Formats: sequence, C-alpha cells, structure tokens
Amino acid sequence: MKTFYTIVFSILSLTLLSAQESQFTRQDSLRGSITPERAWWDLTYYHLDIAVDPDKKTISGKNTIHYKVLKEHNVMQIDLQPPLKIEKVLQDNKPLQVTSEGNAHFITLSTVQKENSKNAIEVYYSGKPREAVQAPWDGGISWKKDQNGKHFVASSCQGLGASVWWPNKDHMYDEVDSLLISVNVPSTLMNVSNGRLRKTEKHDNDTKTYHWFVSNPINNYGVNINIGDYVHFGEQYEGEKGKLDMDYYVLRDNLEKAKKQFKDAPKMMKAFEHWFGPYPFYEDSFKLVEVPYLGMEHQSSVTYGNKYINGYLGNDLSGSGWGLKFDFIIIHESGHEWFANNITYKDAADMWIHEGFTAYSESLFLDYHYGKKAAAEYVIGTRKKIQNDSPIIGTYNVNNEGSSDMYLKGSNMLHTLRQLIEDDEKWRSVLRGLNSTFYHKTVTTKQIEDYISKETNIDLTQFFDQYLRTIKIPVLEYNIKDGKLKYRYSNIVDKFDMPVRLFIDGNPKWIQPNANWQTKDIKGNKLTVDPNFYINVKEL
Repeated sequence: MKTFYTIVFSILSLTLLSAQESQFTRQDSLRGSITPERAWWDLTYYHLDIAVDPDKKTISGKNTIHYKVLKEHNVMQIDLQPPLKIEKVLQDNKPLQVTSEGNAHFITLSTVQKENSKNAIEVYYSGKPREAVQAPWDGGISWKKDQNGKHFVASSCQGLGASVWWPNKDHMYDEVDSLLISVNVPSTLMNVSNGRLRKTEKHDNDTKTYHWFVSNPINNYGVNINIGDYVHFGEQYEGEKGKLDMDYYVLRDNLEKAKKQFKDAPKMMKAFEHWFGPYPFYEDSFKLVEVPYLGMEHQSSVTYGNKYINGYLGNDLSGSGWGLKFDFIIIHESGHEWFANNITYKDAADMWIHEGFTAYSESLFLDYHYGKKAAAEYVIGTRKKIQNDSPIIGTYNVNNEGSSDMYLKGSNMLHTLRQLIEDDEKWRSVLRGLNSTFYHKTVTTKQIEDYISKETNIDLTQFFDQYLRTIKIPVLEYNIKDGKLKYRYSNIVDKFDMPVRLFIDGNPKWIQPNANWQTKDIKGNKLTVDPNFYINVKEL
C-alpha cells in the first residue's frame, strides 16, 4: 500500500508540476531569464531622452545604452512592450538589424563585440504606452488631471516591467551603474525623476526639458517620470553620512497639507538609519513626489498618493491602532530604499526580499518611536490578513512573483526570527550588516539566508524552508498532565525544530519541539505561547 500511494503521489506531483510549467510561455522565459543575448554584456550607463505629450498620451525619443562586453557576441536583447515600437537602432551612426519576438527585440550588431570593450547603441522608439488601469498594481502610465484640470502624469511598472514605457535590458540581475533622464514636457508642467536635477532647458515650442542625473546603480522599475503642476519645498537632514537633502514635490494646491504630513519623512529617516544603516543614496538625495496613484518605491524619487492622511488610506492594516500613528505610504515605500533599491532581488521569484523586509520596517518604525510593545502589537495584528494560499517564493526564470503573503507573512517570519536571536542589538547589527554587505547589489534568497545564518550562528535552513517555501504554519501540539508537559510540532518540514518561548503560570520557559513527542517536568498548569512567534497552538 505504501508503494502504491508513493507512486500515485509521484504521478500527481508530476502532473501538477507539468500544469504549473504550462502556465508559462516563451515570452515569460525571454523576460524572466538571463538569456544568451543578455548574458554577454554588462550595463554601464543609460541616457533616456524622451518627449512626453500628455494631450496625445504619447512618448517618443531614444535610450542610449552603454555597455561593457563580457564575452564575444553580436546579438543583443532589448525589451520594449507594445504598443510602443522601436523605430531604429544605431551604432556609430549606422543602422542595425532588429528582429522582434513579442516584447523582446534582438539587435544584430555589425561586428562581433570584443571582450572588455565598451560600446553604445541608440534605440529610437515612439507610441502610446500602455495606460495604467489600477496603478501601481496594474501599471503603465497614469494619464490623469489635477483638480485644476492640468495634466497629472506618472509611471509605475513593478512586475510589469520598465519596458512598458522605455526600451532597456529588462531583467533585475543587471543594474545600470548611472543614468541620465531627460524629459521634455509642456512648459506649464514640471517633470520630476530620480536623482538630482542637473539642468532645465526652455525651448521655443513652449516646452521644457528636465535633466535628472542618478549617480548610483538603479533597477529598471525604480526609474520614473512624474509630470504635473508641482511646487517644491525641502529640508536638510543630519544623517549618519552627513547632510542629506530631502526634497518634496507636490501639487500646488496641496502645499500646506504636505508640509504637515511630510513631517513623517525625517522621522522615517531617523528610525531606518538606526535599524538599517545610512540611507543608501546620499549622492542622489531623497524625494517624495505626489502622484495620481497610491505610491511606489522609485529610487530617490519615492512616489506618494495616500491623500495626506495616516494609515493606509486612513485604515490601520493591523487593527491594533498603531497603524494610524504614521502615514503608511511614506514609511513603507521609503523603507524600500534599503530593501529593493539598495538590496535588489536578481529574480522576481525572490520579491519577498523587497516586500517582507519592508513590511517589517513598518514595525521597526513603531519600535523606534513608540517602543517594542507597539511594534509587536502591530506586526502580530497583521497576521489575520495572511492567506497561506501559495509559497511566498515564486517560480524562477519566468518573471513570476510568489504569493502576496510575501508582505505580511514575510514580516511575521522576520519578527519570529528576532525572537530566536533574543538580542535586539545583534538583530540590529544583522539588518545593518545586510545593507552594508549587499550595498548596491542584486541578490538571491540563498545569499540572504546564508548571511543571516552565519551572523546569528543559527542554522536557519529549515526555518526558511518552512516559511518561504511552504504554506505550512507550524502547529505546537501539547498537553499538561501530572506536572508533565508533553509537546511536539506538526505541519512542519523535515527536521524543523524551532525553539519557542512559553509562559507557564506567567513564568518564561524555552522548549525546542520537533516532530517527535517530548516530555518536560513543569510546575504549573496554565500554559501560553509567546504570541511573537508565528505558529499555531493546539492543546490536546
């Protein structure tokens, strides 16, 4: 019988795996894998030089792509999504052949590229980019109007891909070293993008071009355009690396509301520099920019649309009350400057690295300003929204994200890990160490796991397998009889044996359950499990 069930299970597993793989297309692989046409060259610099016409909802211009040759090759993959079209590609002012396959465009260079050489191509394009339906979740370009009837335009493209509005090497593993964004808009409007404003040019055709320069590595979806009737105010923050420019761009009519609400920004910076280390982009400044959607973590150009109220559009996601003590979008999206923009996943399957740590940053903001109890109540309160529908790590090489539980389950996993370390200064050093060790780098889940295990001197293999790769939440089963506590874990991966803190008649006690029944002599009858551990409890 055992052999029969093993065979049946294997067949079912293969069937499910085959069905899962069939969900993905060649376009998914072209987008989500490091293809041979991507692997041979390393991005060094972009100059994105475009004109945006809000009346016609069009973008036109070019991206000059500079690269270093890692090994000899002569076909390059550049990504651009319809309905935008590549008009021509030039190298040394000579046209190159372009063969398109959906969103991927294969450019044949006129000569084989020599190893270690540095070259550039110019990709000219134009058209009406995909319009965002429900930004930022269903991204593209948001073509809106402000309350005065003036154009209010913004990009958002996480997951969907930056190639929805500009041509680039649209894979997260290779970040460009620096970037110049030149955006031409009607003269009555302003464009705000990443980095620092290098110069503004006025033209005879009643337009202006804004040139923004980013001096640090940046991921593709972190690049943005924001166009509106903006006014500016700002401040200097005395941070760990000196004076940090913090600039705010908001719609003209919202200036006074913004001056009040954006006081959360320096509070955020103080908390996160404490927990995570110096802000990673002092050279490029920090900005909050108002947009016509909720918000997004664009590097050094964090976008904001939370209606100038606390919570998440006025709601406390935790139900604890603590979520109304801060503006969710300012805190959460700015937390991504450390986890997403400084430490960036290589593959979309590992997006939990961005979202789990950043959801947890909300709790750490509360910890810094309101204390450890407030932080714990907040993160524990978010558990009721965890669905455990699928693992929070997705499928690799096909641009596939895991479950949306990556936010709140990821946060609760990290909060549990903090309990295991049982030393808040050590935990803080781990978080800061991640940001210094992987400073401006792209990473894998394994690198993050290995680093934390090494720094804490705890083998966390099964811990991460349990919470990242399954939908199982450990169940601590127990009973108390005649002064003896009998206990074990169920619903766990093989060899899972996470220690957990109990309170017996109010007195703390650690146990280390596993899949086997264990017995311990105790004094007392009332047992509670520390709620800071993300497990379920069942008294037998």
